[in-house]
Amino acid sequence: MALVPNPAVNEGPLFAEVDMEGDSSSPTVRATVVQASTIFYDTPATLDKAERLLAEAASYGAQLVVFPEAFIGGYPRGSTFGVSIGNRAAKGKEEFRKYHASAIDVPGPEVDRLATMAGKYKVYLVMGVIERDGYTLYCTVLFFDPQGHYLGKHRKIMPTALERIIWGFGDGSTIPVYDTPIGKIGAAICWENRMPLLRTAMYAKGIEIYCAPTADAREVWQASMTHIAMEGGCFVLSSNQFCRRKDYPPPPEYVFSSTEEDLTPDSVVCAGGSVIISPSGAVLAGPNYDGEALISADLDLGEIARAKFDFDVVGHYARPEILSLIVRDHPMSSVSFTSTSSTSKAESSTK
Repeated sequence: MALVPNPAVNEGPLFAEVDMEGDSSSPTVRATVVQASTIFYDTPATLDKAERLLAEAASYGAQLVVFPEAFIGGYPRGSTFGVSIGNRAAKGKEEFRKYHASAIDVPGPEVDRLATMAGKYKVYLVMGVIERDGYTLYCTVLFFDPQGHYLGKHRKIMPTALERIIWGFGDGSTIPVYDTPIGKIGAAICWENRMPLLRTAMYAKGIEIYCAPTADAREVWQASMTHIAMEGGCFVLSSNQFCRRKDYPPPPEYVFSSTEEDLTPDSVVCAGGSVIISPSGAVLAGPNYDGEALISADLDLGEIARAKFDFDVVGHYARPEILSLIVRDHPMSSVSFTSTSSTSKAESSTK
């Protein structure tokens, strides 16, 4: 597939679009997954890049645009944040300070700007961000509608491996599926897509367009995406970054642990693999391992009913008298105040 390299100036198309036509006999939705890198430690510049990509996708007629995991704020690939069992190095703590500074508040000015972008280009926008809540960070997906409204968020409920030292854990209150004119849209992030009970909760909410922002560029990831599409009878849109070493700060400011000495500035550190898959398991576009790109397909919404006729995982193929699931979907807080009067008394006692 032909790709246009990221230009030095912001003129003309950023990337050529990878395009597949849908079946015109039923309603279709033009969906685009973005495969591009963060500008690490530079959130304003990353937002500018996001807008250029969004404008380009909209020019191809995209109605829904999905960005990768942690696109705003960055995925700290290769970093250990100076952590070993029983020790946290001063350099790693400073690295976390800089990463925290690159994250965004939700709500906040960056969220407002993303909402404005969605409204300006008249698209549903699904954006991977690093959310800052006080001094805890979350890997989060934000949802916006074409009228420029922020719809809500999903926080990753289970960070993977070393991600757990830098990201908090989402709870059951942020597993939304939004009923929109183009279909029911939700998201799960990277390896939480491998959690069967989370997927089942989303299927029970009727998800039709299943967004899967990720950082996993391995070919085996495609098997998971195909399985989810067939299991859920839904479209799966997986968006990953394509990054070279030069997309991250140079050493010693930023070091890829154990591999830095083997990397050149042009070494690929995340190869993408973004893909769009139909409810029947057919690959509609991608996977792309060639570089930054916009990857698009027309989603024939009639495919959902045709797939569900074969297999409806929470419908006619379910056996609730044998197997069932309980989802605790209320917010979980580490501190609860039982009443405002108790708080007032405590405040009075300190005066």
